[in-house]
Amino acid sequence: MSSEGIRKKFLEFFEKNRHAVVPSSSLIPDDPSVLLTTAGMQQFKKYFTGELDFAKDYPGKIGAASCQKSFRTSDIDEVGDERHLTFFEMLGNFSFGGYFKKEAISYAHEFITKEMSLKIEWVSVFEGKDEIGVPRDTESEEIWKSLGVSDVRSQGMDDVFWGPTGSSGPCGPTTEIYCKNGAGQDIEVWNIVFNQYLYPGSREELNAGVPGKKLEPLRIQGVDTGMGLERLAMCMQKTKTIFETDLFAKPFFLAAEGALLESGRILADHLRASVFLLADGVRPGNKGAGYILRRLIRRAIIRSKKVYGSPEAFPKLINKIIDFYGNFYKELNSQHAEILKAFSEEQQRFQKTMDAGLKEFFKKYPEFKAQEYRGEPYKFHIPKNISGEDVFHFHQTYGLTLDIIKDLAEEGSHKVNIDEEGFEKEFQKHQEISRAGQEKKFGGHGLLLDTGELKAANEEELKKVTRLHTATHMLQQALRDVLGPEVKQMGSDITVERTRFDFAFPRKLTAEEIKAVENRVNEKVKEDLPMQKSVLPKSEAEKTGALFFFKEKYPDPVNVYFIGKNLENAWSKEFCGGPHVAHTGEIGIFKIVKEEAVGSGVRRIRGIVEP
Repeated sequence: MSSEGIRKKFLEFFEKNRHAVVPSSSLIPDDPSVLLTTAGMQQFKKYFTGELDFAKDYPGKIGAASCQKSFRTSDIDEVGDERHLTFFEMLGNFSFGGYFKKEAISYAHEFITKEMSLKIEWVSVFEGKDEIGVPRDTESEEIWKSLGVSDVRSQGMDDVFWGPTGSSGPCGPTTEIYCKNGAGQDIEVWNIVFNQYLYPGSREELNAGVPGKKLEPLRIQGVDTGMGLERLAMCMQKTKTIFETDLFAKPFFLAAEGALLESGRILADHLRASVFLLADGVRPGNKGAGYILRRLIRRAIIRSKKVYGSPEAFPKLINKIIDFYGNFYKELNSQHAEILKAFSEEQQRFQKTMDAGLKEFFKKYPEFKAQEYRGEPYKFHIPKNISGEDVFHFHQTYGLTLDIIKDLAEEGSHKVNIDEEGFEKEFQKHQEISRAGQEKKFGGHGLLLDTGELKAANEEELKKVTRLHTATHMLQQALRDVLGPEVKQMGSDITVERTRFDFAFPRKLTAEEIKAVENRVNEKVKEDLPMQKSVLPKSEAEKTGALFFFKEKYPDPVNVYFIGKNLENAWSKEFCGGPHVAHTGEIGIFKIVKEEAVGSGVRRIRGIVEP
């Protein structure tokens, strides 16, 4: 069965069983506690916590199902073996009180054994852990045995207890399903999480037993499942590796022997991941998701020499990826030209970096006699140790990352020792110095400076973010002025380079409307209006007509930021946590650089500010 057929079967199966089929959310999540979308449950997090009401939003449905684009940065260095990926597709079904263990396990059993005609080799259940107050999951064990699965194995916290993601959230015991792939190996294909608890901290804090933080029963027990499409395709298509499935073989022309090569696997994973990140609006940079993307693209370029002989193969490969995946992920088609352009620009930047950096590298290490970068692979003739200080110097000054230096070193016929530990110490020292700038958490509109790994920002960057943050408030009001009150915020994200604002609106904006919105913001900038704050009880604040994001959880009392001389007659007013300029004149010139669709009835605007 093709990967397209598997996706279709999965979503149709759960739609038939009264589930709402929900489109994949962006790889850039609304949740500011995580850098990228790592699992299907993230877009449903507030249903699990009770902040949103699933029954109200999806009447008549007992749960949701999706095929979610997902990305895990922790696996970048593992890519190259038979099963690790950075980007992957996660099939999942979710319940927010509609059903629990018995139904979830029964659905999974039926789908695997009947819809997919696969045999379940064995399943796992949680063995329990007294220290956190969670008993052995005997209920799941009994359900599996009643369905005819006799091989049920108990496992510990590291294997079958999931979550929370980010800084807090729902979590609970899991049960996993194992089937055979084409090599006859048992692989985990489906993980069913039973969200029974809420933990006010991270997974690391839960494992460490941080004093004062403990698991609390969720008011609404939920089901959160995740089945990797790539792994299921291995079982269905009887392949030995994920890279032999049609998900990679078709867009990358990887024959069975090609899929066994480490460089081919790294190239395929990194390029596919890069295309999806670019489609969701990420651009190569030195911070956050932009840094992840830059690292992927540059590693792919290095590996392309070994697989295809030349980086010139990239446009053709990108076109193949978009052709293959674009039927399901429509955003790839709409962003086709932008993806090619952004990739090409980064490729050109990297080539300049390589030319300059390698020149200096070989000055420092003249005994590393190498052929030209654009020619045959490097051949090192004399063994040499490269110190951590030198690796950091070339990383920081010339952009020759540790990945690149390691890849170059691997080309040699002699062992080259790289002091990775020394490099990490130098890197950490640099991070601590950078972090001497402010680390601050802002509310209201999501800021990339506050994602997962809280990013250090210098004073100039914070000023830029502050200008963009206030401009985002003004953008929302300008949209309502031009398009009407049906405009409602659906998400936002602010970096030091730009603001991204998602809003509900049923159609594409005309060029005239976009210009009118931009002009409206700049009119208010020229008026140099004061930005002020009132602290009010939440119920009273709502009566003022101040806007607020329905997905955001606000404190009580709440800050109401408003632009104008007083709250009553303010031009813009919103619930928010800051930061803001004192007067709109500080913002500079606001420009809309892009307007596009990101889902049914949801538009996205990207804007920048200039001095």
